Amino acid sequence: MPRLHRADAFLIVIDVQSKLMPVISEREAVERNIERLVRGSRIVDIPALLTEQYVQGLGATIPIIRRAFEETSGYVPIEKSCFSGYGCAEFVTTTRNLHRKQAIVAGVEAHVCVYQTVGDLIANGYDVTIVADAISSRTQENKDIAIRRMISDGARLSSTEMVLFELTVNSGTDEFREMSRLVK
Repeated sequence: MPRLHRADAFLIVIDVQSKLMPVISEREAVERNIERLVRGSRIVDIPALLTEQYVQGLGATIPIIRRAFEETSGYVPIEKSCFSGYGCAEFVTTTRNLHRKQAIVAGVEAHVCVYQTVGDLIANGYDVTIVADAISSRTQENKDIAIRRMISDGARLSSTEMVLFELTVNSGTDEFREMSRLVK
């Protein structure tokens, strides 16, 4: 599989919602890493998408992530009722219209919506990178099993800093300095 390239990459943030996040394992670290990914995507100029699952029951996106989207690419969540984003026509249309094939995936829950979306992305020809420290579930066990399954299905494993610097490419640039400040 090729390395991430900013001309072909896009970020998908899945279901980081107010009534779900309080029960998520390692919640604070996951929230911080997702925020970094969203802000970092602006630095390297890659599109960032956001999904929300059953907003009436799970609430809207948490404030820290909502602000990051508002300040970078705009807060325009794709609302869905299927666990997989690919079960939502708006998600499918939006991803296809990007004309990019490298999906970087973060969010919750790893073993439900993230897992099913990743599987459908792979089945539809996308090269998928899962960001392990920006994905979680209510239990660590469910997260671990989901990560193993996604890798077995063909996804690549990465971390927040690894993704951000892979997309930055060069040190000594203004982008690099901005990215370095973001991850500190």
